Amino acid sequence: MQELRAKQTALVETDEVRARYERRKVAIEPDRYSLLNPNVWQSVQERQRAMIRMFVCLGLTDLKKIRLLEVGCGTGDNLLELLRFGFNPQNLTGIELLKDRAEEANRRLPPGLVTFGDASSLSLLEVSQDIVFQSVVFSSLLNNDFQMDLAAKMWSWVKPGGGVLWYDFIYNNPSNRDVRGVPVRRVRELFPLGKVTVNHLTLAPPIARRVCRVHSGLYGLFNSLPFFRTHVLCWIQKAAG
Repeated sequence: MQELRAKQTALVETDEVRARYERRKVAIEPDRYSLLNPNVWQSVQERQRAMIRMFVCLGLTDLKKIRLLEVGCGTGDNLLELLRFGFNPQNLTGIELLKDRAEEANRRLPPGLVTFGDASSLSLLEVSQDIVFQSVVFSSLLNNDFQMDLAAKMWSWVKPGGGVLWYDFIYNNPSNRDVRGVPVRRVRELFPLGKVTVNHLTLAPPIARRVCRVHSGLYGLFNSLPFFRTHVLCWIQKAAG
């Protein structure tokens, strides 16, 4: 009975996620996330630097050997980044709920790397991944039970000594009811057996857009104030054995 309820919850929430993204397509101007925008490329480069520092601190320097799955890989931007970092395409996997995004990702990436479907129903060997990565996915999942079920699934895929790599925002967006911030305490609830390391980064996008219209250099100035940072990059470590 519990498994049936979980499947019903997943069906409802995945349909809701599709509807939320459709509304977002209409509400957001097409070039908002273009890398040609100074606020965008600076936030992307900031996150990239933080990820690289994290890999080095964790001793993950031979990236070709690291097996990584991205949950909600979108059009493949993050997977392309990881390839540039030095990951082996044969060790990368992405899954994407939205068909048009999955198709675009498969056009941009090596064949067979991205699967179209619901991550909560993905058939994948347990403890098969060194890293399971999610970037701004959980903030679009508004059902608490679905969040818990997906987090448990992600945790089951992680090898002992591996972890979940997490990037998401922590505050609610009052202008967008289709998303919800995921504070660090919630991350700890989702992964109660993990050791969580937290890095605060990313200048609040509304502020970043405004100040960069004045001068791109203002991004770094405002981002130096910790209370203006809206996202966290977390490493959620699974015990080695």
